[in-house]
Formats: sequence, C-alpha cells, structure tokens
Amino acid sequence: MVVRLSRHRLLALLCGVLAALTLTTPVIAAPPQAGTVRSDAAAGWLARQLVDGERFEAVFDGVAYPDQGLTLDAVFAFAAAGVADDFGARALAWATRPDVRDGYIGDGTTEAYAGATAKLALAVAVRGGDPTDVGGVDLIARLESLQDPGGRFTDRSAWGDFSNSFSQSFAILALDRTAQGVPAVAAGWLAGTRCPDGGYPLLPAQPVCVSDVDVTAVAVQALRAAGRKADAAAGLQWLLSVQRADGGFTNAGGVANANSTGLAAQALRDGGRPLAWARARVFLADLQVGCAAPVTDRGAVDFDGGVFDPGTAPRATAQAVLGLTGTGYARLSTVTATAGAPTLPCR
Repeated sequence: MVVRLSRHRLLALLCGVLAALTLTTPVIAAPPQAGTVRSDAAAGWLARQLVDGERFEAVFDGVAYPDQGLTLDAVFAFAAAGVADDFGARALAWATRPDVRDGYIGDGTTEAYAGATAKLALAVAVRGGDPTDVGGVDLIARLESLQDPGGRFTDRSAWGDFSNSFSQSFAILALDRTAQGVPAVAAGWLAGTRCPDGGYPLLPAQPVCVSDVDVTAVAVQALRAAGRKADAAAGLQWLLSVQRADGGFTNAGGVANANSTGLAAQALRDGGRPLAWARARVFLADLQVGCAAPVTDRGAVDFDGGVFDPGTAPRATAQAVLGLTGTGYARLSTVTATAGAPTLPCR
C-alpha cells in the first residue's frame, strides 16, 4: 500500500525545498510528523532489505544470484542520505570481495566490463577508498585499458560488447575523482552522442537517435564533471521539456516512475535547476510508503504508485533517494555519514 501525502503537506514540502535552497545558516528542525517525506527513512528501509546486511540478490527460477549493481546503487543512496554508513561499508566490502568483484567486472584478461568496472571504482571512491588498489586490482588502470582511441569505453568479452552511454558516464564520473582527471576525448565521445533534441540515447549510432531520461540524467552529471557545461545544459533543457505536470518522469516504456524521476531529479538539482528538482521531489514524496502501511514497508519508495511491489521497491528506493537529496554522483561522500538505518517516524 502506498499512502499519498495530502495536498497541504505536498505544498509544505515544496515550500520547504525552496527555502532550503537559500538557507545558509543551519536550523534545528522540529520532530517530523507522520507522512513527512524522509530520504533518511527511505535509505534506512533500503538498508534493512540487504541480505545478511551486506548485499542484494536477484532470484531466477528459485536460484539466488548476487546483484552487485543494485548493491552499489544502495551504497550511493546511503552516501546521498548520509545514513546507514555501517551498511554501506559492509555492502562495499562484499562487492569488492575477489570472487564477487570478478564475477561483476570480469577477470581482467578474457573478460572486462567497462560499466561495471567504472561503477565499482566510483563506489570505492565515494566511500573514501582507493580504486587503484581494490584487493590488488587497479580499477582505474583496467578502466583506462578499455578506452578505445575515439574515447569510448568498451567491454572486452567473448560474449560481445554491451557497453553503452551509462558505461561511458560512470567511467567519466570515476575518472573525475582521480589525479589525472577525465580524458577530453572520453567526454567528447559522450557529448557527440547527443540527439538533435538535446537528450542522450542509451546506444549511440542508431538509425534514429532516441533520448532517454535515465541516460540523460547520468550523462549530464558526467559532462558537468568533465567541464562540458554546454553539452550538459542541452541535456538538462531536454529533461525540463519532458517533465510531466506532476513533476515526474517516464521511462522508455512511458511509465512515470521513481527510478527515472529519481535520477532526473538528481541531475536537475546538481545542474542548478531547483524549481524543476522541487517538483520532481514532490512526485517522489507521493510515492513514499507512509505510516498507514505495514511497518516493514514504511519508508520505502514505490516504483509507480500502484500496489506496493517489494520486488521493484529496492531499486526504486535507491534511485529515489538520489533525487530526494539532489546530491550528484560527482559530490557523493560519506565523510559526515552516520551509522544506523533510520525508520519513518510515526505516532
């Protein structure tokens, strides 16, 4: 069950967001009331869903497989919310365990996956680690070895190349945290994939360039990190043009959802579009499961506002937290994060 916020509470939330953008002096807030949107409670719910407090799994035909990608999404969400730091540490420790790590990024010889390598390197950096030495593996050197002369990061695999614009964007975000920074050719390649309408596609060089909300949201953050402000601005303008009247964003299937809206909201706040971010945040707030729901579901963010689905909620919540806080990938840090998994305050 998804408990929707009242119109008055939504208006209060929107006003609070706008006020927060101009405040420079910290204030002590009153205890939150039931139904108030809480990114920390969303992150807390997410932390409690981790298997053994350290990982997510995907189940197919009754068999559980490690889901490193979703686990790293949770690491980013914990950093954005500034909570569940102990869960984030355990999750990254699991993801960097040699058998788990190599099952995700490849063995580095016959198999090496650009997107996975970049995402893991970024997660390590976000948590203050050294991506050049992850259990003896230099993730940055491996990532650089996957860059072709044209600047694109590609997979080396017997199964084919499944790299895409997400791979490129995360590679740029990971390299932005290194001393050498982002190769200009890498940012140039990503910028060159832009569609005529200003957005960015999942796959480049298609007969028809189709902009994608999720891809554009991450691409503009990468381009901003790389100093390509004009190319990022075009993507942000496209995001503004496709934002729904209710503040939400749709996926490639046309469904307004927490995942796409979370990433778009993150990009909008990071890109200096506060009003559009505030509208997206209200949409996300309307999807947060409130105090009338079962205790085990409270704080989660539902995928699309229908019947609560615990199968899609972890990924929806992880990406919604990014949008609720508005902290861009390039600025994520755990320096001030606290331990523990907060719950939604209900009376």
